[in-house]
Amino acid sequence: MLNIFVICTGNSCRSVMGEALFNHLGQGRIKAFSAGSHPIGRINQDALATLKRHNLPTEGYQSQSWDDFTEQTMDIVITVCDNAAGETCPVYLDSAVKVHWGLVDPGHVKGTDEKIIAAFEETFSIIKQRINSMLALPLETMSPEKLTSELNAIAQSIS
Repeated sequence: MLNIFVICTGNSCRSVMGEALFNHLGQGRIKAFSAGSHPIGRINQDALATLKRHNLPTEGYQSQSWDDFTEQTMDIVITVCDNAAGETCPVYLDSAVKVHWGLVDPGHVKGTDEKIIAAFEETFSIIKQRINSMLALPLETMSPEKLTSELNAIAQSIS
């Protein structure tokens, strides 16, 4: 089973949705975790509502620091920060394959309920498409270099 670490700065929206989707879609093949470099200490309620709309578990998630995982071996680390928005994306230093799947933070969207829901749904959809594309790969047999290349290509092709 591959351990996937989805990280961002606050660990309240994108990384949590990624954790949920990886664990759901990759059952038996993937164990996903999420954390942040500067966790805000709570999960965004709109992220949980999005998971609920898609019949995914909404319990057990925590906004936690990546420091909580120093003893956990990770095979793949995926950052989901939006560099274009000026977010500081954490750098996780270990031997894992590292890729960047930048996504706009739906937690910063302001406006009507419909606009906020649409932002979360768009982010969820992109994450789900990327994960499905990733799971279609022979992850367990790919070299780290080939895996990095393929995962970066997924981010470029699905946005």
